[in-house]
This record gives sequence, C-alpha cells and structure tokens, in this order.
Amino acid sequence: MLMTARVFGDQVGSAAPVFLAFLAVHVLAGLTAVVTGAIAALARKGSPPHVRAGRWYYRAITVVFATATVLAAMLWRQDYYLFIIGAMAFTAATIGYQHRRRRRPGDTGHIAGMGVSYVAMLTAFYVDNGPHLPLWDHLPRAAFWLLPSAVGAPLIARAVVRARRAARLAATRPARLSRRTGAP
Repeated sequence: MLMTARVFGDQVGSAAPVFLAFLAVHVLAGLTAVVTGAIAALARKGSPPHVRAGRWYYRAITVVFATATVLAAMLWRQDYYLFIIGAMAFTAATIGYQHRRRRRPGDTGHIAGMGVSYVAMLTAFYVDNGPHLPLWDHLPRAAFWLLPSAVGAPLIARAVVRARRAARLAATRPARLSRRTGAP
C-alpha cells in the first residue's frame, strides 16, 4: 500500500520517490502548459510569439499527459478520472496541432482543439487541487468540474466566430480591390 506524503503543506498521493519524481515533472510541465497556452491564446494569430508558444504548449501538454498516465496508473482507483481528462486534453491538442500543421482551411479545428485542450487541463487541475486551494475550498465539488468549461466555452466560441469572420473578409477582399482598381 502506498503512503501519502505532504509536499509544501499539500497532501499528495504517495511518498514513493518514483511517484514524487513524476509528480515534479508533471507540475513543471503543467505550469509550462498554463503559461504558454495563455501566451498563444493572447498573441496575434500566426505571429512568431503565437507559433512559438503554441509549440511549447503542445510539448508541455504531451509531457503532462505522459506523466499523468504514470501517476494515475500508480493510484488507479483514486485517479483514473485524471487519466481520462488528460487523454481528452492531449487528444484535443493533437487535433488542433495537426489541423494547423496540415494547413487545413480555416482556423476552427485549430482553435477548438487547442481551446478544449486548455479547458480540459484546467479542469483536471481544479478537480484534483481545488478543494485544497484558498477560497476555492469553499466551492461545491461540481464547480471544479464545470467552471473551466463555463468560462472557456464562450471564449472558444468567440474566437471561432472571429476567425470565421476574418476568413470571410479575407476571401472577399481581392474581389473588392479588383473592382476599385479596375483590374480583372
């Protein structure tokens, strides 16, 4: 049987050195994913900072999923749902990454994939850690499951609508210019 341990005053699932090593890598990759995902979301689409942060986000979420898989396997009965959420986050990020990489038309698949991935990652964090966070510990358990989606879904939808509007505008722009200049 694995014994629990306390790290920085917070209880973690096991005191085993292997568990703690994977947990350390998991936390660092998670922090990297949170920061780089936010930078990518806020940077101008297609700009070097957006592309660089997006690539780092994908690498970080890959490590988060790999370490979450190992951590959940070590404590399967109590953490299996974190593996499922991690698989969803990684799958959504892969869909978003591949959509952009294969130069699929439009940004909808990319935006939705990366956005859903970010929301899933935050959901896993809050479900696992929310009850131990100041102020968050007063919220009902359902809030940890629902709040990231309640905040993220409208933001993702807004980004998709803006991207579609920009694509339609770009598609009609050459026709407008040729009419003004008299070019064929």
